[in-house]
Amino acid sequence: MMRAMVVSAVLTGVFCAGFAVAIDTLTDMLERTSVLALSFTSGFLGSMFAQTVLVKWRK
Repeated sequence: MMRAMVVSAVLTGVFCAGFAVAIDTLTDMLERTSVLALSFTSGFLGSMFAQTVLVKWRK
């Protein structure tokens, strides 16, 4: 179960990072590496939090 949560969180992080690159390309406000790191971290942690809350809520 933990492996599935991590895989899902990584996929969410990758999606958020890709989305942020698209936004960064359009706006060109921050360095791309900063945008990637922040977006991936935000997506990963947000997904982990949501999954943890939902798993505990179901029990």
